[in-house]
Amino acid sequence: MLAEFLGTFVLLLLGIGSVAVAVVGLPGSGRQFVEFGPANWLIISWGWGLAVVFGVYVAGGISGAHLNPAVTLAFAVRRDFPWQKVLPYWLAQILGAFVGAALVYACYRWAIDAANTKAAIPRDESLATYSIFATFPAEYFGDSWWGPLLDQIVGTGILLLLICALIDMRNVAPLSNLHPFLIGLVVVAIGLTFGTNAGYAINPARDFGPRLFTYFEGWGDIALPGTFGWFSGYWWIPIAGPLIGGIAGVLVYDLLLKPVITARAGAQEEGPATEEP
Repeated sequence: MLAEFLGTFVLLLLGIGSVAVAVVGLPGSGRQFVEFGPANWLIISWGWGLAVVFGVYVAGGISGAHLNPAVTLAFAVRRDFPWQKVLPYWLAQILGAFVGAALVYACYRWAIDAANTKAAIPRDESLATYSIFATFPAEYFGDSWWGPLLDQIVGTGILLLLICALIDMRNVAPLSNLHPFLIGLVVVAIGLTFGTNAGYAINPARDFGPRLFTYFEGWGDIALPGTFGWFSGYWWIPIAGPLIGGIAGVLVYDLLLKPVITARAGAQEEGPATEEP
């Protein structure tokens, strides 16, 4: 639990920190609408990817570095993880995310306050500064919950499918402790391909821990229940979507690829057939 807490803390500290740089840290940032240019989005995508790399390196040797309730649940479903440890892991991950968000806020509080003051907008109406910490759906979804939910299912499904492929030593899994780096690249790829729909939470702890912190820190209804000008009650989607998507990702791998890999591995172990004289 301590390893999951610390690994998730590192993940959120570096990931949210990269968003803070893009939103309020760079010259000309701090606008009170969320509009990320290509350079800002590259900072965010690579920031989150590297955050995953180092979070996994911190906790991997002790807890397996799930750092994500969707990963924990998916591994339990595929019988790679004991069910009695699921809730303790979830608790550690959410607490790590909450504390990581709090430390980023402590470091960027002055920049956040300056951005809100410059725009003459109260904190509980500032979606831009809230977006440093947790996610929200793109405005083009309107009040539809299905679009953002599908986005989270697909994004997390891809994440778990690729994690299964990368850790399967009978497949073409990487060697020399490169798993964390390549899993980080998976997160970069998801950010660059699906990130703008709903902020690619793909991790219930990554979203809910900071969301809970921002609620207590004054962002109000924007944080919980997740109310924006075009949507109300968003908070559950970055929780339900990743949990569903994680299970879907491991089932796709285990049902479509794992049987073939297992059969080929068995054939190689038996060796070529020989005829008796």
